[in-house]
Amino acid sequence: MNQPRIPPGTRRDIGIGAWLLIRVLGLVARTEPPKLFSVLARHRPLFRGWLSFARRLMPGGTLPRRETELVILRVALLRGCSYELAHHRRLGERAGVTDADLARLVDGSEAEGWPARDRAVLRAAESMIERHDVDDRSWDELREHLDERECVELCLLVAHYDMLATVISTLRISPDLSSKEARRERRRR
Repeated sequence: MNQPRIPPGTRRDIGIGAWLLIRVLGLVARTEPPKLFSVLARHRPLFRGWLSFARRLMPGGTLPRRETELVILRVALLRGCSYELAHHRRLGERAGVTDADLARLVDGSEAEGWPARDRAVLRAAESMIERHDVDDRSWDELREHLDERECVELCLLVAHYDMLATVISTLRISPDLSSKEARRERRRR
């Protein structure tokens, strides 16, 4: 990845409230302060609105957390978004995503071993990324497992993380270092 097109904002750039929030998010994730948040916070009003929307999907959505993380990780794999992949591997582990799940995600919904609901959700997510739609057969399969509200949420979740992958790629935001990696990097300087 090339140099960032817009560097993470400083406390002065993004304001004390956003700066503190981003530091706390880094502590919770066990990473350096998340660069994505520090870059987006440079546009303070838009950042606040996006943050409110984003937290309604994750972690505040109605879909189970493990399922949400599976979807986000599959979108990251399909989009080749190393930032999302690294960040959500850590979050997914805490939400119950196993090493076996991660291995299966590489092959997606067609991999052996997925429960029917996971397969249906992943198939819909893949279709949205690849074709920007879900065919009727896959939709019917999805509706066997999700109610209307969950279907709306899934569509917004996939589209949101697809959008974020585009923003991350365009702005050249590199993955966050783990807390341990960040300490080593500071000592090297």
